[in-house]
Amino acid sequence: MSKYKTPGYKGSCDNGKSEEREIISCVRYKCGLLGTIQDVLRQRPGWVEVKDDGEWDFNWCDVGWLRENFDHSYLEEHVRINHFRNHYELTRKNFMVKNLKRYRKNLEREIGRMEASKCDFFPCTFTLPSEYHLFVEEFKRYPGSTWIMKPVAKSQGKGIFLFRKLKDIIDWKKDGTRSEDQKDATQVESYVAQRYIENPYLINGRKFDLRVYVLVTSYIPLKAWLYRDGFARFSSTRFSLSSINDKYMHLTNVAVQKTAPDYDPQKGCKWQMQQLRRYLTAKHGREMVETLFKEMDNIFVRSLQSVQKVIINDKHCFELYGYDILLDQNLKPWLIEVNASPSYTPSSQEDYEMKCRLLEDTLNVVDMEGRLTGKEKRVGGYDLMWNDGPVYREDVNLETFGSSCFTANTHLGCVNDREKQLRRLMKPFPGQKRM
Repeated sequence: MSKYKTPGYKGSCDNGKSEEREIISCVRYKCGLLGTIQDVLRQRPGWVEVKDDGEWDFNWCDVGWLRENFDHSYLEEHVRINHFRNHYELTRKNFMVKNLKRYRKNLEREIGRMEASKCDFFPCTFTLPSEYHLFVEEFKRYPGSTWIMKPVAKSQGKGIFLFRKLKDIIDWKKDGTRSEDQKDATQVESYVAQRYIENPYLINGRKFDLRVYVLVTSYIPLKAWLYRDGFARFSSTRFSLSSINDKYMHLTNVAVQKTAPDYDPQKGCKWQMQQLRRYLTAKHGREMVETLFKEMDNIFVRSLQSVQKVIINDKHCFELYGYDILLDQNLKPWLIEVNASPSYTPSSQEDYEMKCRLLEDTLNVVDMEGRLTGKEKRVGGYDLMWNDGPVYREDVNLETFGSSCFTANTHLGCVNDREKQLRRLMKPFPGQKRM
């Protein structure tokens, strides 16, 4: 049971038959995770948990379960599961970079260098040990620069370190010649070596990164939703390049920061996205901040397009990605990584409520109950960002039709008046009167 207070649903739950046929009154769900997602599923009207081998309509599983069971499961038409079969094409650090590099190269060949330059949002990266020699060439070109090493398949800051000398990573050279069948991470642990962003944007002298949530309900055609809420994660120590061994200074992961000697669980180390957007707007003006958020939209769409042809599209699947974005001093956003299983463990009551809203709205978009028309541009805190092409806001001026003045339908860090919007949008749950 969570120690945080759940923001519950108003209205009663009736598992009997609904008067409106198209609304499904009972959803059988299976959940392989504990904590926030379990709280949200348990308090959803008409949803019933099934254990072990019981038949289910909806499965929120971990990627281990998916790997072992997906290929052997027959899924009926209405069934939904929270990962695509090969989600790792975007969420494993080495595969993400491989796909982005290929996508950028194709754009340059097919459209031109200007279009390809719109993909210059990830730091120079090499996979080790397989690209060790390419890495050494680049390393020698910029002596004295700082690099960061990360295991390709680990999260929460595990195994990450910074370095400036080749001797610090010489061990990986020994494994440089691997056959194709050895490339699985379970046999040889691969790392990525990435040029470290030495000029991060600082607030009160501290480094931070952004966690942004993107929901993909289809890859062919690509349909992606951007959540309005998110947060900035701060390091607890003032930033300096003179000490590259201090993980509390350079790594913003909450799992790392909460082990810092001066970590205060009451304060935490997060700002909500709305607070960050207000701060940046006050400091730099609305125009610069809108440009920054447009560039972040570009990262989300381009990264998804880079894997669109390699992800196995399946109508049963959806994916809630956690994007990690770092800003530099010039307010340029950099894509650091994408997570297939972003943490829903809360660090405070405010964080818990935000993650409950996010997960409730994810279930609202997936719409097991059949309460939506399928034509919505907004569902709760989610705005439809891409639907086989860019999605524009409703309030666009028709006189600008045909020009480039259309505004993207994204509202990251803007007001999330989701409850009011959901009341207007949704048919009530079975047994629940419209508010």
